[in-house]
Amino acid sequence: MKNFINRVDSVLEESLDGFAAAHADLVVLGEEYEFIRRKDVRPGKVALISGGGSGHEPLHAGFVGYGMLDAACPGQIFTSPTPNQMLNAAKAVDGGAGVLFIVKNYSGDMMNFHMAAEILDQENATVIVNDDVAVENSTHTTGRRGVAGTLIVEKILGAAAERGDSLQELKILGDAVNKATATMGVALSSCTVPAAGKPTFQISATDMEVGVGIHGEPGRRRVPLASADAIAHELTTAVIEDLSLKAGQEVILLVNGFGGTPMLELYLMVKAARKVLAKSGVTVVRFLTGSYVTSLEMAGCSITVTAVNDEFLALWDAAVCTPALRWGM
Repeated sequence: MKNFINRVDSVLEESLDGFAAAHADLVVLGEEYEFIRRKDVRPGKVALISGGGSGHEPLHAGFVGYGMLDAACPGQIFTSPTPNQMLNAAKAVDGGAGVLFIVKNYSGDMMNFHMAAEILDQENATVIVNDDVAVENSTHTTGRRGVAGTLIVEKILGAAAERGDSLQELKILGDAVNKATATMGVALSSCTVPAAGKPTFQISATDMEVGVGIHGEPGRRRVPLASADAIAHELTTAVIEDLSLKAGQEVILLVNGFGGTPMLELYLMVKAARKVLAKSGVTVVRFLTGSYVTSLEMAGCSITVTAVNDEFLALWDAAVCTPALRWGM
């Protein structure tokens, strides 16, 4: 595997330096590389903080800014950030209205964010994202994993926080959005963590891993590579069944690349997934397509669906300005 790397032990710090320089109009890099925060901390607003292992860019740092996160804590590649990172991030973006942690359901993230929440002397609450329908139990999770649906939770909650919702209102809303969101993914190749120097798992050129997680965790099964329509049918049907979607329901459709799949193929998957939803009488009213929640250079994609009501849709449409997501400004 060839990489643009100087030293394995400085990959994250050098990347964060570049990120902060490239987006200095929107974000500020915290001391000791502990967090990325929005440049304009707003008094009187609930602070939204998320984070997790690096290697999933632009999640989470790419979603720091107006209408989304106030801060993101990056851990080492595929490794949870520490409680101290979260505590210092909370202090840096404290607006006086409390802190809401948005946490993907992985054991390391859950443990460290929980520790930070217990120590934090500010009023706080936590929204747990567990949108992955592929597996119920895994050595990497405490149940269903938090994957690409995290973006949708962060966007809707970010808009609600900007309009002035209270901490308790945001907690209730976040849990509702998570419940209305489901994701399933497929990997065509593995990824290579720089420190390991070899693929996380081995898979032949003629196979695919259905239901894979964003760290390369095994999914439902490994099967021969199928057509795009067949893959989209399996992924989308699993999501439809999980959400118990009924004819007439309106949804957001996110087709997310894992880092190594070109947009040409992702848009092909948009067409295929939309066709499956339409056959069930489900109408896609908003689309988002691209590599937003990645797994280094893994080839593959996930399909996320969120069942929306008028409030969810209005918050999704609300203005956002972050390094990786912006509209309405």
